[in-house]
Amino acid sequence: MSDLKKLPSRLLSCSPEVQEAVEQGRAVVALESTIIAHGMPYPKNVETAREVEQIIRENGAVPATIAVLEGKICIGLSDDQLEHLGKAENVAKLSRRDLPLIMAQKRDGATTVAATMICAALAGIGVFATGGIGGVHRGAEQDFDISADLEELSQTPVAVVCAGAKSILDLPKTLEYLETHGVPVVGYKTDVFPAFYCQDSGLAAPLRSDSAAEIAGMISMQRTLGYVGGSIVANPIPDSHAMETGQMNDIIAQALEAAVHDGIHGKGVTPYLLAKIVEMTDGASLKANIALVKNNAKLAAEIAVSLKNQS
Repeated sequence: MSDLKKLPSRLLSCSPEVQEAVEQGRAVVALESTIIAHGMPYPKNVETAREVEQIIRENGAVPATIAVLEGKICIGLSDDQLEHLGKAENVAKLSRRDLPLIMAQKRDGATTVAATMICAALAGIGVFATGGIGGVHRGAEQDFDISADLEELSQTPVAVVCAGAKSILDLPKTLEYLETHGVPVVGYKTDVFPAFYCQDSGLAAPLRSDSAAEIAGMISMQRTLGYVGGSIVANPIPDSHAMETGQMNDIIAQALEAAVHDGIHGKGVTPYLLAKIVEMTDGASLKANIALVKNNAKLAAEIAVSLKNQS
């Protein structure tokens, strides 16, 4: 892990809360900002961000929402910064390839899973809660559309707590890619790999753990063994908000057809599809998205606390 002193203050800064937690060796959980700038409409995006941060605090850890503001990596956002990010237009969507130029241009950017992992590692934060990871897109055998999230997981030592991979992806190929790159994929209290809105993708989870402490032990062991990459903790969406798999598959198929018809490609595909699915489910998918993010935040905090207790 890197530490805060390795980057000058003009490039990276922490909120006082996060700074104090890191210096005191307390549990910290990283949070992405793409869900705020690109994943949900205002004001629901900012409300959700604040609620997720509060869940992490209630479970014994400190939240560190990450974004780039005026070219600087900000670890832990103030209320004003969250509000700005939730309302602002033309906020760049940052993955690994985008981060250096957007910072050099002193622009604002919201971090995806990959960029959040990079920034979290720079700040010495080893646990990160998100909604769902990116992955191999459907039709990747033709267009090679594979999320940079997967490569990042193989090379950056951050554990990502998520509700599996987004249902819009090719999940078998996503799991195969992760296996090839040696990324542990652990089902939390489940033998099946969750599919974001749905608890069961129909695919087996490669590994299983039933406790946050055991997962923390795995993360610690990865570091002891010198592994350079991270891991995925696949935490199924709660029963109360889980959506029926067959119904979601039909809706996703229709949304994918609409994306092709409208000429959507590249980084625009995921936000387009998620918005289209919200529309087609009369908002039920947005409620599900919020529920699973909160569920992941709680588990991530428990893992982060256990990790600190074991160190």
